[in-house]
Amino acid sequence: MSNWLSVMGMLFLTGIGSKAWFSAHFTHAWVLWSFAALLGANMAYFAATGNRSAQKSGMLVIVSALFAYLIVTGGENNTGPLWLYVFPPLLFYLSSLRVGTAVLILCATIAAIVFAFPGLPMVTAEYHTDFKIRFFSTLFFESIFCYVLEASRLKARNELVKQADSLERAARTDELTGISNRRDMQSRLQTEFSRYQRTGHHFSIALIDLDLFKNINDSAGHDAGDEVLKQFTDLAQSVIRQSDVIARWGGEEFLILLPDTSLLQALALAERLRSEVSSHNFEFRDTPLPVTISAGVCSIAKSGTLDELLRQADAHLYNAKETGRNRIAPRVRTYDHPLPEPIET
Repeated sequence: MSNWLSVMGMLFLTGIGSKAWFSAHFTHAWVLWSFAALLGANMAYFAATGNRSAQKSGMLVIVSALFAYLIVTGGENNTGPLWLYVFPPLLFYLSSLRVGTAVLILCATIAAIVFAFPGLPMVTAEYHTDFKIRFFSTLFFESIFCYVLEASRLKARNELVKQADSLERAARTDELTGISNRRDMQSRLQTEFSRYQRTGHHFSIALIDLDLFKNINDSAGHDAGDEVLKQFTDLAQSVIRQSDVIARWGGEEFLILLPDTSLLQALALAERLRSEVSSHNFEFRDTPLPVTISAGVCSIAKSGTLDELLRQADAHLYNAKETGRNRIAPRVRTYDHPLPEPIET
């Protein structure tokens, strides 16, 4: 958009400069052509650097100088100040409300000084009192109008951005527990797998299922089941490391992504979590609820693809369920020692 504004400005200044030339206002024509050249140079700078912020700042400086010139000299037939009416919308578009207001006040101050002291050096224009009053009245009204419109536009834009962010978070977050959902975890797995392919950094996963969870729903109600899911989530987040990510995989199943973690380290963490859950007092409305977990653990080092990784973790989970529940597969000794920290590479 800035480039289009620059092109239109160059064409306009070139055309008005040509008109001034044929009207024998040669100095005025050369000045207008010079401003057109400055806009072209500003575009060339942007094309070379890609710095859009500098391009907008340069355009503001050029346009401000142009309008100051038109006010001081009057342009042709003292109509130069009229072009200041295009300045407020352009100014607020190219800058922030605060900067735009400051620059607009500066330009209006320059116009007021020129109007009040026509005998100043370089001031060659003289304006009637009626023109001055009408000029400032209409400019003030237009400036306020443009400010309100731009403020409304920015407010609406910010609200849309917040809504989009909120919807994006909702699409990636489990509503009940507040942790990642399956969709978000699949994205994280793909990212971690890509990192593994680039750098060779291993990672592991733990697929967890709450044992006999249906019995809790049937005996104590779904509200009790929901409370167990939330309490388990809080407990799991207190056990895993800050770099680990837990997601609700579906129903009473959870999946933990363990970056930079070997199979042995992942088994140790899963066993620690199993032990914590087994000893934790889950309750709902002062009624204790027996809760244990089973987990299947797998490392990417043992798999070729993400699908294979998930299939192996699911197979290990099934094995843990079939062999008695409240256990980890592959089998690991009961948790007794702190989880070994992963080696940073």
